[in-house]
Amino acid sequence: MSGEVLWTAEAAAQATGGRLEGRTDWCANGVSIDSRNLARGDLFVALTGLNRDGHQFAPSAVKAGASACMVSEPAPGLTRDACLLHVDDTLSALNSLAQAARARSAATRIAITGSVGKTSTKEMLRHVLGRQRKTHASAASYNNMWGVPLTLARMPQDAEFGVFEIGMNHAGEITPLSRLVAPQVAVITTVAPVHLEFFSGVEAIADAKAEIFDGMGGDGVAVLNADSEHFTRLRAAAQGKGCSIISFGAEQGAEARVMSVDARGDESDVTADICGVKVRYVVPVPGRHWVMNSVAALAAVHAAGADAVQAAEDLSTISAPKGRGRQRRVQSVIGEFVLIDESYNANPASMGAAIATLGARRLGEQGRRVAILGDMLELGATAPQLHAALAASLGQAEIDRIYLVGPLMKHLWEAAPNSMRGAWTATSQEMASLLGQEIASGTALREGDAVMVKGSLGSRMAPLVEMLEALDVRDYKSEKSG
Repeated sequence: MSGEVLWTAEAAAQATGGRLEGRTDWCANGVSIDSRNLARGDLFVALTGLNRDGHQFAPSAVKAGASACMVSEPAPGLTRDACLLHVDDTLSALNSLAQAARARSAATRIAITGSVGKTSTKEMLRHVLGRQRKTHASAASYNNMWGVPLTLARMPQDAEFGVFEIGMNHAGEITPLSRLVAPQVAVITTVAPVHLEFFSGVEAIADAKAEIFDGMGGDGVAVLNADSEHFTRLRAAAQGKGCSIISFGAEQGAEARVMSVDARGDESDVTADICGVKVRYVVPVPGRHWVMNSVAALAAVHAAGADAVQAAEDLSTISAPKGRGRQRRVQSVIGEFVLIDESYNANPASMGAAIATLGARRLGEQGRRVAILGDMLELGATAPQLHAALAASLGQAEIDRIYLVGPLMKHLWEAAPNSMRGAWTATSQEMASLLGQEIASGTALREGDAVMVKGSLGSRMAPLVEMLEALDVRDYKSEKSG
């Protein structure tokens, strides 16, 4: 956080109903729930989870420079002079702090949910709105019962825009988060078959996403995907809460509509109509899904009362977040190849989009398209069929070689043609070892290749990205990604 005061001891105590102990003149520049990445001057909130009790890490937080600790029980190892804010329940108190942050702010709040594209759209909005006025947004993918109140509690009082990502994997999870944020603008990027393990079908997922309207007042604006087969369902839900609608997509009649796309290797030149204003801009990340996310973001900018034309111009300077399509050229001993990092998460919709993007990637003279894919999780009984069905997408994208990780990806391995098969392993650790051997022998990679790594977070594909990055003979930390 910045050096500006976010919470005084008195304001934090009043917001939470807590009791101050120790010095009472402290000020917090930020709020943290993790002692490992706490910034000096943060208020540390000792949350209690299923596997860890944050009170155990309060001494580490103080040592790292926390201005105070919010606790609900004695924290072992703290000195008697530690600055404490005692509350009955730390998660409830964090929510109270978030409510107080919202109440004291005049910021226009934008909430984003959807099966795919939440973080990318949120980052676009952070970037373009931040060029116009002071903007606060969720860090990383802080979109759950801890991350959303934390993001809101961190919002500076003088912020003019707040952008909040809201996620879920069960029905009923979005409603309390939407009511906490109370957004004036809500975006649903799309609805797709994800978390099917916990839902009866995709219609139930759409209904769960529609919970984002529960925290909106009668003057709220819902930004909805006109290309989605669930658009009518979502529109009815939004209108039932008194929201007006801005539709986006490629469909005729969408208020924010893609008119044309010229895909040029690593970027797309887009012409769009944003609520009656024609704009032309560049999205410097490949893939049609990025184009659609950009139109959703511009529709939200318009709904929030900001300058959509300026925002369109500023999109040319965005970059993909780590794990969500970030690309870099790796100069290895076997030659240069392009690495596409999609390792953060995966579901059938995002996997299909990533495969299509790899298929459109320009290659070197002898280059191939190589997909390293891990299991897509939380898909329930349909998981085997959904994995096997990716074989068609791989064929359409003319993928040359696949390396597959996980028991579910075994179904894709069996469905894929022999000519495409590189290797299958049960774990990413085994794949790292195998790839290391094949790279050393010159069979896995060669100059001019484009390599994409993707899988659900639980399939642990990120270490494979790190292994491939480590092949770079240059100091890639100083190289601009993308």
